[in-house]
Amino acid sequence: MKQLAIGVIISVILVYFSLRGIDYQGLIRGLQGIAPGYAAAALAIMILMQAVRSVRWGVILSPIHKVGQFDLFAVTNVGFLAIASLPARLGEFARPLLIAKKAPIKMSSALATIFIERIFDSLTIFLIFAITMLMTPLPSWLIRSSAIFLLLTLAILSFMVFMLFRRELCLRLLAPLINRLPGRYAVLADRLLHQFIDGFGMMAKPRLLAQTAALSVFFWLIDAFAIYMMFKAFHLTLPFIAAFVVLVILMIGIAIPAGPGFVGNWHFFCILGLTLYGVPKTEALSFAIVYHFLSIGVVIILGLLFLPANRFSLADLKNMARKPD
Repeated sequence: MKQLAIGVIISVILVYFSLRGIDYQGLIRGLQGIAPGYAAAALAIMILMQAVRSVRWGVILSPIHKVGQFDLFAVTNVGFLAIASLPARLGEFARPLLIAKKAPIKMSSALATIFIERIFDSLTIFLIFAITMLMTPLPSWLIRSSAIFLLLTLAILSFMVFMLFRRELCLRLLAPLINRLPGRYAVLADRLLHQFIDGFGMMAKPRLLAQTAALSVFFWLIDAFAIYMMFKAFHLTLPFIAAFVVLVILMIGIAIPAGPGFVGNWHFFCILGLTLYGVPKTEALSFAIVYHFLSIGVVIILGLLFLPANRFSLADLKNMARKPD
């Protein structure tokens, strides 16, 4: 409840700043002036993105077990429904929980694959950002924020690689902490740590690394193209590079653990990205509302479609967060 309350407070604050100074009649006109063809194209790309996500996750999971594509697509959609619906990123545990029910995969190992996925997402976005910096001037605060996130990502990646390739040394270093636990809990912690490291197996396979990297680049390129289609839907004459800038700023924004559905942080940071290109705040909010509605709508509809065959409870997720196996 405390995490939910903090998330809701953050969302309310960001909604307030998003709405401050808005011309509401202009907002309505902006919503009414959408070009439906371009909005439909953006919607189709968002559905494609969910498919690409599931294919990439299958590649990451493949050293542990090859999961059927239908199951991957179903679990991916239900998992992202959980992420959008639950506070404090608790929904991130839904996919490991569900895939462990469908395949002989330990939840600890499946959880490790989510870390890999997030690392590839972060590194791809930073690559896009670095290219963008060469092509357009960007504010110093965005460069500093991105640098901080990059350093954090590289630190996590380095530790993951260390755990995978220097497993015994890692276990020896962690042994004093594990041995402080009561006997059966120490045994459990050691087993979970082994299973977690097993989930990093694809990082030792160059072919799978290349496939995952290629799928990551493709995923974020089509995500930027969806944003560009939204520019067209709102008659914004912005270059394609602006879609990358909005994408990077938005990804930084939704990393903030706000309320369910990214309400507030999605809108505030989307406005922030568009106003860098001189888009009036009212028009930027119209864009943010529709873009958020379509993006979350795809997640909700696809998630609900597959939910009956992939049920989970909040208690399941809380138990997994405490003991991921």
